[in-house]
Amino acid sequence: MKLKYIQIAMASALLMTAGACGDNDYTVLDKGSDELVITAGSSDLVLDETNHSLEAISLKWSTGNNYGTGNAISYTLELAETGTDFADSYIVVDNQKQVYSWTPNVEQLNEIIRNQFGVKGGDGISLDAKVTASVAGEERVQTSVTTFTVVTYTPVSTTLYMIGDATPNGWSADDATAMTRIENGVFSWTGNLSVGDFKFITTSGNFLPSYNNNGNGSLVYRTSDDQPDEKFHIDEAHTYKVDVNLLDLTVKMTQVEGITPAYDTLFIVGNETDWGFRQMWQDPLDPFLFRIGVFFEKGGEFKFGTSEGSWENMYKATEENASYTNSSVEFVKGFDPDNKWFLTQDETNKAYKICLDIRTGEERMIMRLFTPYPEMFLVGDATPNGWDLGNATPMTQDAADPNIFTWTGNLNVGEMKFSADKQDDWNGAWFMPDTENAAATGSVQRMIFINKSDNACQEEYKDLSTGGVDLKWKITEAGSYTITLNQLLDEVIIKKN
Repeated sequence: MKLKYIQIAMASALLMTAGACGDNDYTVLDKGSDELVITAGSSDLVLDETNHSLEAISLKWSTGNNYGTGNAISYTLELAETGTDFADSYIVVDNQKQVYSWTPNVEQLNEIIRNQFGVKGGDGISLDAKVTASVAGEERVQTSVTTFTVVTYTPVSTTLYMIGDATPNGWSADDATAMTRIENGVFSWTGNLSVGDFKFITTSGNFLPSYNNNGNGSLVYRTSDDQPDEKFHIDEAHTYKVDVNLLDLTVKMTQVEGITPAYDTLFIVGNETDWGFRQMWQDPLDPFLFRIGVFFEKGGEFKFGTSEGSWENMYKATEENASYTNSSVEFVKGFDPDNKWFLTQDETNKAYKICLDIRTGEERMIMRLFTPYPEMFLVGDATPNGWDLGNATPMTQDAADPNIFTWTGNLNVGEMKFSADKQDDWNGAWFMPDTENAAATGSVQRMIFINKSDNACQEEYKDLSTGGVDLKWKITEAGSYTITLNQLLDEVIIKKN
């Protein structure tokens, strides 16, 4: 391992603001004797992409002092290569009040070191972290420095393709079959495979690098034509779900039912819709699931149609006036039987979220009361407070409709998603886009709601682990934005002002 030494110094400088600070954090006005001290939770780090979402390091600092003025203290945190005296530092906290720590996850720290300091994967660096504290109306500066070393990794590919005579597009690297990225190193694809061979490539149009069969059914990374080129083999033509993990070099192939559901559009119809057809939305993580959020103002019946205006080929209850908690579903080709679900008057004037699974022979209707989350937060390096979940940027709840939150402010170039609970292990309730790196279109966009700690949420997805879902919007232009989020309808508008 090649080790490159870099210092990370933390300097505390007094920030100048007008007047005294009214922050609740400054109930002790005389901080004249507090010394600014920064500490690192670890001094020697070896980053591993397997742990990409876990905390990499925690840099924490004391309040420092305000010289008895009672004024607020602002903090700036810089990283620099050891020995450079911060001549070309990288700022990770910029003039922030009431911020006393920086805790990047493994992926974020790895990207900073590789992109900002030019460290190659597998190499190490020694960094200085310097915190600077600034007090309003003061020119005196305090600084504190700590040092730690980091060994980086080269991230695995963010794209993966299947090629071979067993795949839909054969051996053409230019027309290779794209897999869906679930999270770092994890890809999935469902479709028809023929009898034959296949392997995986990372880049459309290029046969190398590739992931091949190591002879025991696991993956091996191939970078040269001189290396063995063993393939994976399909003995029986069928629809398969192919799951690949580039981090642990595993591949799993499971025979499943047809690649696509019987219908790609469904509607709820009943008393609430005045027997009109209200379209549901198809879950991009599982195309057999159709969802809709409804505030039911009326009691009465409802069922699900497959074609607007048609009363044939409908998904219905299995008994007359079935309770909304009855998940049993029957697909009826003709008109009869015509059993429906039924909401009583006591069950109306309430919001519900409905999930209809139309897997043949496994149909189910899951309907639950929906209580709006009282808070919503912006999280990500595109947002004002970055990936600091504990200090995530709050949105404002609409006074007339608790399902709606709004926010106006400046976004940076980067990633973002929405947290409904700021659960500190990152396994809480999230609103995410329906695709990775979704652009902010300025119009209504679909959101996916995932509560990683909720068994009921996981039970809706039969072939997917919700804990691994981590989709984010990609903000490509910095500036002022207005965001309007509706958690009942699973919709958001991210509009540049």
